[in-house]
Amino acid sequence: MTPSPTKTPILEAVHVRKQYANHTALEDLSLAIPEGSIFGLLGPNGAGKTSLIRIITQITGADSGEVRFRGQRLSPSHIGQIGYLPEERGLYKKMKVGEQLIYLAQLRGLSRAEAVRRIKSWLDRFEMQGWTDKNVEDLSKGMQQKVQFVASVLHEPSLIILDEPFSGFDPINANLLKDEILRLKSEGATIIFSTHRMESVEEMCDHIALINRARKVLDGPVSVIRNEFKTNTYEIEGQGRLVLLHPDFEVLEQRERENDHFYARVQLHAGTSPNDLLRYLIGPGQVQVDAFREKIPSINEIFIRRVKETMPETLVEEMSR
Repeated sequence: MTPSPTKTPILEAVHVRKQYANHTALEDLSLAIPEGSIFGLLGPNGAGKTSLIRIITQITGADSGEVRFRGQRLSPSHIGQIGYLPEERGLYKKMKVGEQLIYLAQLRGLSRAEAVRRIKSWLDRFEMQGWTDKNVEDLSKGMQQKVQFVASVLHEPSLIILDEPFSGFDPINANLLKDEILRLKSEGATIIFSTHRMESVEEMCDHIALINRARKVLDGPVSVIRNEFKTNTYEIEGQGRLVLLHPDFEVLEQRERENDHFYARVQLHAGTSPNDLLRYLIGPGQVQVDAFREKIPSINEIFIRRVKETMPETLVEEMSR
């Protein structure tokens, strides 16, 4: 499934292939990242995500295929429009925070005065006032992560690549970073977001692509993908004794709770509507329904399902042990 994006792509990968000795990292990978979106790049470890990111950031090149930035073949002239927060942190530990940020900003073409202005603004946002004279090695992992994030976006890039950006953050600082990412998107930036935190994908991403074993196995808008994976399943909570014996409904799970309450997960057979199930539940001698909602699969559930579907049977059996 590759729905046409509603916005013009800022970045396109077209039949990209990358090989390392006997290992194929990417095989015939094509995807389009809509401008102004948060794009989740997902996949298990070793799937090929980092290889793709390294090609986009021009750390390495594709063996075949190409990457296009705003319709042009990706070239060194585009580097200034890209910001990259790698999973492996790369700060100079002996340098002071302020000196390091100014140095990295000047490498991106900012004047010292403009760099100082932007650094002050970002340190205020991240509640790091007064940290400019501290050595990086004296900061906590979370504080170092904030510094590296600031270094990645100081030059106000059009495309920001974040590889596991929440690593090392407590919930409060993770929420602070999430708000800043959403603010950057609202100001027009496009974000490629690579993470294993599926709850963050659910909250933040407009589009996702799932890579497994070097190939793209799924991509599209999050809402469309979740709807495509629906299984016509409903969750019911209520009071009374639930006895569901009907050929049109299948009880997948049922639990009795305290005070005569129950929970059930029910799948409807083809041609049956949710109203049919509701009418049956509240019919004579049946139960009181307190909650009735469709069970739409989470991105995490979809991720696990698609990865298992595209893995050899021997590996699936091994993971199930």
